[in-house]
Amino acid sequence: MGHFRLSATIIGKIWTILASLLDVLLTLYKGLFVSLQKHNMITGTNNMKISTSLLALFMAVNMQGKDYCVTSPNGRLTAELGTGAQLTIGIKLDGKTLLMPSDIGLTLYDGTQIGQAPKTGKAKASAINETAEALFYRQKTVAHHCRQLDLTLNNGFGITVRAYDEGVAYRFYHTRKGETTVKNETARFRFGAGNTAWLPYSTNNEKPFATAFQNIYHRTAIGKAERKPAFLPVTVDCGTAKVTLTEADLRAYPGMYVRAEGDALNAVFAPYPAKMGYHKWRGMSYVAAEESYIAKSSGARTYPWRVLAVAERDTDMPVNNMVYLLSEPNKIGDTSWIKPGKVAWDWWNDWNLKGVDFPAGINNATYRYFIDFAAKNNIEYIVLDEGWYDSSKGDIMNPIAAVNLPDLIAYGKGKGVGIVLWTVFNVLDEHLEEACRKYAAMGIKGFKVDFLDRDDQTAVEMAYRIAETTARHRLMLDYHGYYKPTGMSRTYPNLLNYEGVFGMEEARWTKIENDMPLYDVTFPYIRMMAGAVDFTPGALRNGTRHNWAAIYTQPVSMGTRCHQLACYIVHDSPFTMLCDAPTNYEREQECTDCITSLPVVFDRTIIPQGKLGEYIVTAREKGGEWYVGGQTNWTARDIRLPLDFLPGGKLFTAELFCDGINAHRNAEDYRRTVTQADASTVLDIRMAEGGGFVLKLKPAGSTARATPAHEGNITHNLQ
Repeated sequence: MGHFRLSATIIGKIWTILASLLDVLLTLYKGLFVSLQKHNMITGTNNMKISTSLLALFMAVNMQGKDYCVTSPNGRLTAELGTGAQLTIGIKLDGKTLLMPSDIGLTLYDGTQIGQAPKTGKAKASAINETAEALFYRQKTVAHHCRQLDLTLNNGFGITVRAYDEGVAYRFYHTRKGETTVKNETARFRFGAGNTAWLPYSTNNEKPFATAFQNIYHRTAIGKAERKPAFLPVTVDCGTAKVTLTEADLRAYPGMYVRAEGDALNAVFAPYPAKMGYHKWRGMSYVAAEESYIAKSSGARTYPWRVLAVAERDTDMPVNNMVYLLSEPNKIGDTSWIKPGKVAWDWWNDWNLKGVDFPAGINNATYRYFIDFAAKNNIEYIVLDEGWYDSSKGDIMNPIAAVNLPDLIAYGKGKGVGIVLWTVFNVLDEHLEEACRKYAAMGIKGFKVDFLDRDDQTAVEMAYRIAETTARHRLMLDYHGYYKPTGMSRTYPNLLNYEGVFGMEEARWTKIENDMPLYDVTFPYIRMMAGAVDFTPGALRNGTRHNWAAIYTQPVSMGTRCHQLACYIVHDSPFTMLCDAPTNYEREQECTDCITSLPVVFDRTIIPQGKLGEYIVTAREKGGEWYVGGQTNWTARDIRLPLDFLPGGKLFTAELFCDGINAHRNAEDYRRTVTQADASTVLDIRMAEGGGFVLKLKPAGSTARATPAHEGNITHNLQ
């Protein structure tokens, strides 16, 4: 026995010496790799192969509580996974820290700590290089390039870390059998107390996890932020780059919130519901009692991706595709029956028709008028919002007496207009198969599903269940009253749109201090990273900073007419509303034609210029035509817009809707001009306070030099 102990001691010393020698060798290899990268001596495929080999060597010797590094394909971004006393994640850009080593892990209900003094096992390095088809998205295809580390931990758990050029993501997984209950998840994102964050706090102080996920952004230093949960996405300015924190592939697990504490944003989660209650109004369910854990599941599973998107330029933020790429691909197969489009909407305008010979309201005469309006203007759908069934009884299976649904469906079909029905989430879920079968057979095109207002595990499971069931019945979905998107529309492409945004409905009751024009040039950089937005734009009653007022029955937008028109280009929104009354649109046909002529899905999207919280210019291409939209906050702004994104040698007809000279006094003032332009054209555009513009560029020929129609409006680079 003494001889065995001596041998073991000697072997331990030999291993320590060998590990030290290998560590030195690794350091030399890493230094050589960085040097070669800096001198552009390794690129492309070779770069990937060498870095993968080094990573494999690194993992082979680093089992003693040191860092595993995963480097992005361009070599600039590094995710560092620490496996010392506590599992940590950190991020560096060109060697500069964006995220300090931050504790991550899981606590199981039985007390097991995943991430505390982790025992690491097999490590595997790999790379992903592919192109993903993107359905009903801001672009037709998305390049998917990243490097990945998969590391096994103790108790059947593991962690996967990916480094993209655009950010870092990690997720836990396990291969255990039987039930696994997660008491809590640790994620302490240490950005620094002095760094500025954009935080949308929960609007429910008493029960913060019961919220509509609709709030403005509070811009604040992390160390001075309110100590209450903020829902994702949130953005932090780290100096050299901005980092946006969100999540992807959220399935059978609660959504993440963060709460500022010290130098960090700490993850917090809604507990698993123990008991549900019902509000008499609308039959909405709510969490009446909570368990002392956050999630439970059976068998092997993966947990949600924690996404840290990195952008050195603000203009890269709205077109970051990480959430889409990290989500499960299409599970429904054939998607030919899914038709994105625009929707004539009843609720925002309070069914406020004028000049008609029937009482406007929730009745067939009103909805026939909506159908006629949609048909005349090539609008694909109308929605019957709250009131078509008795929501006080939750009776989704029977329309009210004033609504003859078969008659409306037949009338709409004859005009080429589909009908979408509003419903409360749990009311639909409680009649799911029955309602889908009945209304699909009747000819309904889909559901607008509202008032989920939570994202605990059972709420997330409900959202997936509805998406899967409606897809089987070939019904489309618009998730309103919903948490931020986490990529479900890639998995279930029949889910076309999501709210989770401080949208136009807020104009009916909000305060001027909530500054919607500021929000409008903030959320496209942050919230829209996560996915499409059901903002419901299109107001034709528009107010300036000085004369706007909240009017519930005849609402007014903050900002100019052109600010509203630009929403249809700035927003990712494949199923988008026209929020105002048909009779208002009919009296403003030129603006209505502008809106209805714009596509809702695109081949390509770029952000030529913009700054978070100040202004944005979005350019989208569809079938060789370009659509450009711009918006500003309450600061009037002059911009110069080069059209160098256009193909060379081609002439375009340029139709511009911009703020009128008196838009600062009358927000409905606008000007329309038509001229010609090409890739050398530079536009001088003035946006009024809370203003915007829309530019449509259609091919008109080739090689000819464009001629400005209005001096001072368009200039050229004559080189």
